[in-house]
Amino acid sequence: MSAFETPWATVHLGIELHHGESFAARSAEDGVPGEVLAARSAEGFVALSAESVLTGELAIGALVQPGLRRNPRRAHLLVSTVLGKHLPTDPRIVIGAGNRLADLVREVLGDREAVVLGFAETATGLGHCVAARIDAGCYLHSTRRHESRATTLTGFEEGHSHATSHLLQPAPAAIFANDLPLVLVDDEISTGDTAIDAVRALHAFAPRSHYVLASLVDMRTPADRIKFEAAAAELGARIDTVCLASGRTELPSGLIDTVTALPEPRLNPIATERGSYGRIELTWPADVPEGGRHGTLRADNAAFDVAVKSVADEVNSRLDAEFAGRPVIVIGHEELMYLPLRLAADLADAGTPTRFQTTTRSPAYVLDEPGYPLRRGFRFTAPEPDPTAQRYLYNAQWPDADPVLLVVIDPPADTPELVAPGGLVDVLTASGADVLIAVLPGADPRALHAGRTAERVAGTASLSVSYNDSATSANAPSRKESTDSADREGGAEHGGGSSSAVAPKELGAGPLPEALHGPAFGSYAPEDVSWLLKDLSDADLEADVTERERRIQAGVAHYAESLPVEFQPDAEYRELFDRVLADSAERLALAVATVAELVVAERGANVVLVSLARAGTPVGVLMRRWLVSGIGREPLTVPHYAVSIVRDRGIDAVALDYLARHHDPSSIVFVDGWTGKGAITHELTAALDDYHAAGGARFNDELVVLADPANCVRTYGTRDDFLIASACLNSTVSGLVSRTVLNDSLIGPGEFHGAKFYRDLIDADVSNQLIDTVTAAFGAISARVPAAVAAIRNSDRTPDWSGWASVEKVRAEYGISTVNYVKPGVGETTRVLLRRVPWRVLVREADAPEHAHIRLLAAARNVPVEVVPDLAYSCMGLIKELPR
Repeated sequence: MSAFETPWATVHLGIELHHGESFAARSAEDGVPGEVLAARSAEGFVALSAESVLTGELAIGALVQPGLRRNPRRAHLLVSTVLGKHLPTDPRIVIGAGNRLADLVREVLGDREAVVLGFAETATGLGHCVAARIDAGCYLHSTRRHESRATTLTGFEEGHSHATSHLLQPAPAAIFANDLPLVLVDDEISTGDTAIDAVRALHAFAPRSHYVLASLVDMRTPADRIKFEAAAAELGARIDTVCLASGRTELPSGLIDTVTALPEPRLNPIATERGSYGRIELTWPADVPEGGRHGTLRADNAAFDVAVKSVADEVNSRLDAEFAGRPVIVIGHEELMYLPLRLAADLADAGTPTRFQTTTRSPAYVLDEPGYPLRRGFRFTAPEPDPTAQRYLYNAQWPDADPVLLVVIDPPADTPELVAPGGLVDVLTASGADVLIAVLPGADPRALHAGRTAERVAGTASLSVSYNDSATSANAPSRKESTDSADREGGAEHGGGSSSAVAPKELGAGPLPEALHGPAFGSYAPEDVSWLLKDLSDADLEADVTERERRIQAGVAHYAESLPVEFQPDAEYRELFDRVLADSAERLALAVATVAELVVAERGANVVLVSLARAGTPVGVLMRRWLVSGIGREPLTVPHYAVSIVRDRGIDAVALDYLARHHDPSSIVFVDGWTGKGAITHELTAALDDYHAAGGARFNDELVVLADPANCVRTYGTRDDFLIASACLNSTVSGLVSRTVLNDSLIGPGEFHGAKFYRDLIDADVSNQLIDTVTAAFGAISARVPAAVAAIRNSDRTPDWSGWASVEKVRAEYGISTVNYVKPGVGETTRVLLRRVPWRVLVREADAPEHAHIRLLAAARNVPVEVVPDLAYSCMGLIKELPR
């Protein structure tokens, strides 16, 4: 695009970029904005040079160009001309932009020490440039890659991004957890929402008095700025913002629909002759961080510079031997930006024509039209252990030249998928490009953790801090008491949970417990579920139901400390279960497939199912069975775990530690069987918030259920209050596993919450009968699944919590002291009759087939059944209030 050429997206779609001021430094302290203009820009400056970046001749049109993406939250993107992400860019321009931004940061900080945080994935290299220029004591960037060898300190969410979860994994936590001014670096501020959400999360974790938000461009509207300043005042912290230029994006109405209607982009161009592929193993010191994913200190900088120069010499020798005289595009991989950028700059300084850019997780719209920045695009299979995910690379070309593509990767990306059909090497060489893969050994975060002794950190200016004061110590903030005291049988059903939030274990704090599997624990196949529980099979935990109920109601015992003697139905009831299962198998299968496909459609194929034990476990097993079956889609690899959650005690924090260490927290999907009042929905959100506030990873708190009669979740298979066969029995339909237990005499620090395996009930076990029967019905319902998914996605799924309102009405009408004793829906009523002391059962219809089994159970226990025609649910169970 030449100077003053109008962008294609402006001409054809009406996306306008309006220039504001450049080099703006703004301050919001106690809600009072200030403003400093460091320089003025030259309108219309487009043809950038390294000198222009350093001298400040910049305007919005010079820094960004409008592009497109098919995203229901935001259909446009601003393609930076100075970042080296989507566009091959002179590396000296990229570094120059970072240096100029850093100079603005230094003007705000004065001579004060600071730590710098770069936003993944786009600004990891930019943040490192800023940190290097101001000689920051510590630089860390957020990450979206799960590293099993590292501990996640905290995290935050990004609203409009394709991949939303940001994790912070400094090694150790002490290098980041301090009260120094924090500089947050991003390539663009669009509304400021992501930045303020990040500041809120970080401030809650480790409060600071001063934040500086630095970006290449600031596109906030006046309303956005007012909202931002109000948030700063709410936090009681000073938040300065600096940028190279500010402006405003003007979008036409209906842009999302317009972009959706554009022709499918043409990706992965094919040449008449395939290019070559080579590989070079680079050397790198084991004790020098190759980037900021686990933190880099001022003390690391000199060794880093030496190591980069050595790597550049290695690469130059290989290029001279095989590709003498040809230009090079150095391509970093996603978050690995700064080291490839520095390598590219060294190659350019040595006389090799060089450009720099990186791959990305974010899909963008490719269009080969003059004036549009994304002229060519590649889509490839992620080389990391994420085989179903796609990654992208744009342009990767040099006008009127035949460049070598030097792709720099680290060991997690050095996998068979890298060179397999559909992998990065395959799609690039198919375009005719000659590709040289440079594999850089990354630093082990465990070695960094061990090597950064207190003395070394103490030698890093103000970053002197005792590791015993780390934010991940045992003195993490205690979990607030839940204000929701509703005792769902998925409150009573879901046992365990900790009375206080526990921050994730540091790697040096000892190993986490191992998961349990059948047949050693539980009757499910080992591939169906991994139980994150402690085996308490030999413990004497059962108590008389009436006495246990009396102690719970009197407040002298918590229901999770013991187990009831599980009621075993008679032969007539078992026969009814068999009939119910046979009659409802297809209905269950359709609900399972529907909710599973909704999850994949909205959360992606790389999901990890985590069921809330034990009511959610059969549902999680069935969802996994559907996704791995390959019926109507490619089979997926879907891990499935069962964890413990309990009213007033939250979720098992050690289980969350385990999940965060073994999987990307953003991939975790929490699963339950059904909703009653919706209590567990509140409990899960509160528990995950408290875990995060105490230093744990940020997990998505959206609960996924098979049935949502309470209207309190967005992702479900049905909202009908119908009989789910897994609700008809106790452990004999749930893998022979008891409800979960939290008892301080049995569960020690660092242990999962417990449960029993009832091996003696193996002859009565129908757990796998249910799973196999519903799985066998998948084929029969497969053709109906797309329509069922579409019907839910096109409906208003906003929770209205109508179930809770109906429970409150019944509580008042029957003079019941607490909603804890009102159990709505078929599943909850069944559990009242199976394991509590029931008072009466309310039914909407006297002989509805949905509760035939309930009438049998009520008769067996001499519980009256009352017909209430206007009942919101098919039935409700009321627990008897016992004298204290």
